[in-house]
Amino acid sequence: MEKIQKTNAMRALDTAKINYRVQSYPVDESDLSGVHAAESLGVSPDVVFKTIVARAGIQEYRVFCIPVGDELDLKKCAVVSGDKRLELLHVKELLPTTGYIRGGCSPIGMKKKFPTYIDETAILFDEIYLSAGVRGTQIIINPQDLVTFLDSSFHDLVK
Repeated sequence: MEKIQKTNAMRALDTAKINYRVQSYPVDESDLSGVHAAESLGVSPDVVFKTIVARAGIQEYRVFCIPVGDELDLKKCAVVSGDKRLELLHVKELLPTTGYIRGGCSPIGMKKKFPTYIDETAILFDEIYLSAGVRGTQIIINPQDLVTFLDSSFHDLVK
């Protein structure tokens, strides 16, 4: 098996001495969906979480992690984050804002620390998968360890 290169997300977890594993899968540039990633990894889409960034105001951002098969509910998210309204960050703003690209965005190791919220279904699993910060590599981590590391919390975030 090829050696997986360390990403900012992995280095951040290593520094904090948080246990995790990594698993890679072949990237299909024509299908960057999380459901495709779950299928490639041979796991349920319920345990694979995608990272979505929303704008709350000028230079104010919120990060949400939800199962890849679900759709973010911006109204629920605004209530949870205490914002009047949220709008999804445009894909062209993702890299300059977070340091990550579409299909490889991780809530761990972003350029700045943004308030982060994890969908409550994560607590149903011993481990969840999320992007390691590059396309084709997932971090597998205990959801409680993730929430503790990100100073985050679990909420109902999906439609």
